[in-house]
Amino acid sequence: MHSSNNLDLRNSVNRPKTAIVLAGGGARGAYEVGVLLYVREKLTKHLGYHIPIDIITGTSVGAINASFFAATLDQPDTQAQALRKSWTDLTIDDLLSIKFADIFKVGRMLIGKPIDNNTSRGSRHGGLLDTTGLERFVARQTPWRNISKNIHHGNLQALAVSATHVGTGHTVVFTQTSETTKSWSQDPFVEQKNSRIGPRHVLASAAIPVIFSAVKIGGEYYTDGGLRQNTPMSPAIRLGADRLLVVSLRHISTPEELDVQHRSGTQYPHPLFLLGKALDALMLDHTEYDLDRLRRINAILEAGTQAFGEQFNAVLNNKLTELRGAPLRPIEAVHIRPSEDIGEMAAHFINSGQARINNKLLARFMRKYVQGENDTHSDIPSYLLFDGQFASELIDLGYQDASRQEEQLANLFSVREEERTLLVPNR
Repeated sequence: MHSSNNLDLRNSVNRPKTAIVLAGGGARGAYEVGVLLYVREKLTKHLGYHIPIDIITGTSVGAINASFFAATLDQPDTQAQALRKSWTDLTIDDLLSIKFADIFKVGRMLIGKPIDNNTSRGSRHGGLLDTTGLERFVARQTPWRNISKNIHHGNLQALAVSATHVGTGHTVVFTQTSETTKSWSQDPFVEQKNSRIGPRHVLASAAIPVIFSAVKIGGEYYTDGGLRQNTPMSPAIRLGADRLLVVSLRHISTPEELDVQHRSGTQYPHPLFLLGKALDALMLDHTEYDLDRLRRINAILEAGTQAFGEQFNAVLNNKLTELRGAPLRPIEAVHIRPSEDIGEMAAHFINSGQARINNKLLARFMRKYVQGENDTHSDIPSYLLFDGQFASELIDLGYQDASRQEEQLANLFSVREEERTLLVPNR
């Protein structure tokens, strides 16, 4: 447990606030576990203390991981390993299933059959797959009451998860903090709601459209937050973060990989291939753009200070606060993303026969999808492949990718010498 001295440090107004930002991507989220495992174990040994984490934001599967980490933040020695075990113990059949009746029902809905709200599954409705197992997993794996306890005791400043409101298409950021947060955004397409975050908020954030059920919260339906905010950096900054560890789940193709993809595009694509590309487009990753904009703002603030002195930021922000509701400040960030194509990894894993799927329809869909893409890429299966062995591969990849950025991570999470005695030592 964190000591009371560490609580004093966390409440210090002078210490930069650190946030972890976790992106969406279904079963690809195991990659995030590898990064968190590296931070809690190898980086902790390198620095000699457990790093303070003040703010955690997540979307979709990132919301699942974020909530677990927020609830166990008072257990820095064990929380990453516990999250790892949750993932590596999974089988697809634990979380997802599909029957011919489900396919028939979705088909009727697509051609305009009216939806009978009386047949909805509790707080959720629609969706090709039966996600009852996923709901049980989310409800049971996270000690939800501990989120409030960690916020109350100062172990955590804020947790935020993003979802998409079905009626408006707007992003809704559900936030839980020690104090009621005023709505921060002047973006007409983003709304902030103070909430006591629980399983339903996270399931809504992770509800991949059409494939998973939409989730009802407060009488209104929500679906996957990744449709508009797949990597929730903005909520972390709005909640006061000065430093960001951003973990996204989209691989940037090398020139060689792009060449293969261009050649595969010379033949008319299989419909399942197009469906996967549509899902990838829906979950568009704006991380590089957001980070580039952040770097430009940092450069402007630094140049202004050099040209006009220390008062530059204060004068600028007096006016900017009126215009945009918040001041600008320098933000440090480290971005970790997969060095390998997770879709290609999923294709190889399925074709190797390692996937443990007892549901015949789902197993057939996975195999046919991969065959349709000639074993080169597997968008949809990589979102649905909740297999413990595949998760282990992604966790190892996340750990390795994080280790390659150890110096940047150490700089990001470093604290002043006088603060180190207040931190929980690495036991």
